[in-house]
Amino acid sequence: MHNSELHAQLLAKFAAQYGGAPDFIAYAPGRIEVLGNHTDYNEGFVLSAAIQHGTFFAIRRGKAGLCRLTAGDLMVEDAFAAVDPGKTTVNTWANYVRGVLHGINEARGPAPVADSCFDALFFGDIPLGSGLSSSAALEMSAGLAIARLYEHSFTHAELAKIGQAAEHQFAGCKCGLLDQLSSLHGRAGRLVFTDFRTLGVKTIRLGGDVCFLMCNTHAKHALVDGEYNRRRQACEDAAAYFGKKALRDVSVDEFNARKAGLDATTAKRASHPVTENERVLRGVEALACGDLAAFGQLMFQSHESSRVDFENSCPELDTIVDAAKEIPGALGARLSGGGFGGSAVVLTTPENAGAVSRKLADAYAQKHGAPCDIRVIEPSDGAHLC
Repeated sequence: MHNSELHAQLLAKFAAQYGGAPDFIAYAPGRIEVLGNHTDYNEGFVLSAAIQHGTFFAIRRGKAGLCRLTAGDLMVEDAFAAVDPGKTTVNTWANYVRGVLHGINEARGPAPVADSCFDALFFGDIPLGSGLSSSAALEMSAGLAIARLYEHSFTHAELAKIGQAAEHQFAGCKCGLLDQLSSLHGRAGRLVFTDFRTLGVKTIRLGGDVCFLMCNTHAKHALVDGEYNRRRQACEDAAAYFGKKALRDVSVDEFNARKAGLDATTAKRASHPVTENERVLRGVEALACGDLAAFGQLMFQSHESSRVDFENSCPELDTIVDAAKEIPGALGARLSGGGFGGSAVVLTTPENAGAVSRKLADAYAQKHGAPCDIRVIEPSDGAHLC
């Protein structure tokens, strides 16, 4: 059983809130994005990994005529209609589950209200706002659990799209499918390589004795404030300028030859996913050859593109990446996730993880007054019913 202590706490909280035990429990992990920043909604390529931190979702059939949902960390309950959950402006964390329920209802069609009510509680250990996609972990664990309760099945692609629609329609963030697919397809010791045009997924061995460090800056990480959506719009505008379905279809050479026709800001924004797609494919080649040094350099280059062209980094993330460049044993580093705060991911080895962590924490504290939170990340198995 993954994370038995967290699982035990979930059961205790469920019993305290509702009495008795759940009918079903699902688990979904968070994710790190290793290469492929903002390429998912541009129909490009991403290398990611599910991590050993995630969210449990416990559920049982309800009796009160409503769905009741409790956030296990707060022990606060939200209630909503089973057939038409709608959005809430009070317990906004519930919108992710409400959105998933809405999508499942649309997929399975009309059902008796009495058979649709449930009591549920979720509880996890992904730091909120850390760029590790606690929202997708909640969506995918909720989706698996609700679908099981309703005796309805979905493919991974179908469930990921339900989670994405919940983000778009209920949370107000026009995310791609990276977070959801990474959470579903994770595999221990492997990276998840996704083609976001076909949604084809395969796992790739990391090779060598390597690990990742998650460096949580606790810097502001709120993508619904419009910055994420504005960048996505710029990418769509650039694709239209090139006459392409998505920026995935624009080569680096074509981009450089014609970018002068774009306004300066749109050109900078589009440059990032165009070049990032190339970095992902080169990264796959580097892993196949066991060239971790080359892979690490691609991570550094990815962050520089985020910092300069996409402008979705921040001083806190830059401090970590700049420090990693000077620390022996740190092979590569970049921001992970949507950006604008959150976490950076650093490639290192288990042997060097302790020393690299201490040096990173010291460098961060000297610049920002307090050390950032650093923990070792293990590529782990994906979402499942427990």
